[in-house]
Amino acid sequence: MTDLTDLPLRDELRGLRPYGAPQLDVPVRLNTNENSYPVPDEVVDAIAKALQGELRDLNRYPDRDAVALRTDLAAYLGHGLTAAHTWAANGSNEILQQLLQVFGGPGRTALGFTPAYSMHPLISVGTGTRWIDGTRAEDFTLSVEHAVAQVREHRPDVVFLCSPNNPTGTAMPMDVIEAVTAEATGMVIVDEAYAEFARPGTPSALTLLPAYPRLVVSRTMSKAFALAGARLGYLAAAPAVVDAVQLVRLPYHLSALTQAAARAALACADTLLGTVEAIKVQRDRIVTELRARGLSVADSDANFVLFGGLADSAGVWRRMLDHGVLIRDVGLPGWLRVTAGTPDETDAFLAALDRSLP
Repeated sequence: MTDLTDLPLRDELRGLRPYGAPQLDVPVRLNTNENSYPVPDEVVDAIAKALQGELRDLNRYPDRDAVALRTDLAAYLGHGLTAAHTWAANGSNEILQQLLQVFGGPGRTALGFTPAYSMHPLISVGTGTRWIDGTRAEDFTLSVEHAVAQVREHRPDVVFLCSPNNPTGTAMPMDVIEAVTAEATGMVIVDEAYAEFARPGTPSALTLLPAYPRLVVSRTMSKAFALAGARLGYLAAAPAVVDAVQLVRLPYHLSALTQAAARAALACADTLLGTVEAIKVQRDRIVTELRARGLSVADSDANFVLFGGLADSAGVWRRMLDHGVLIRDVGLPGWLRVTAGTPDETDAFLAALDRSLP
């Protein structure tokens, strides 16, 4: 029987495994940072109506450039953005892939500061871009001096910044983002997948776009909008960046149904985003409860919490699963990550944790 070792894979793909968190049928799933609240009925009805309006014309290709959707996304983001500043794709991972296809590739490099989103190096390798594993301090922070020194040393073609950072959850200080962007000679991508969950007063890199034409901010509707199943990611950048991405996008990559569903959801943004504050309450509750148990906890601006001080984090993860609660082992020895969900899910997580700690 043929397996991967028998196929002529590119050398840099040998030994890799597909990305993916466990998808297990357990009572409480808090491992993939999904929004635990289902889509409200009124939004379901609005999306269903929008989809119904597209069905008869599915014999035709969708709007190749998704202009109406991009207009709606720009209006949601604000900051004086227009459709010319935005681009949309099937999840923010496709956005990142398209950016690396046009600005990365063979003979080019991408730098990220780990621990950060694990798809950044995987997408880099998948596009033939050499990945440079940058570093953070032991407490996962990244100072201006340390970040700029690494950019200056490696002169990457693409720099990834993650704010709020995954898996730590902490937003990156704006002075770090601006210093890296000012120093970089290539593109800088700020991954803001969890931006809507940030604590009050946390600025977005969107404010820097007018000053830096090589800066890109990527977002998603999977988290705050509770639309992980719809697969809609987007970016904001200078119009020239959007023009560049269209050089590599597949024709008609975003279906008419996806565009219609996303536009209907954006029209109901106030309703969908109503769960964000409730999730933030549970996030802050988890931080407080874990620290009361003597555990190390990273400050979180996301819908998840990274906690450590665990002598046997893998054992705690397994025992939690035995108690019906699935959280995430992010590969950092002594640390685990939990998604903030509903109050009942928080209760279940804390109860299972108390039974799982040594």
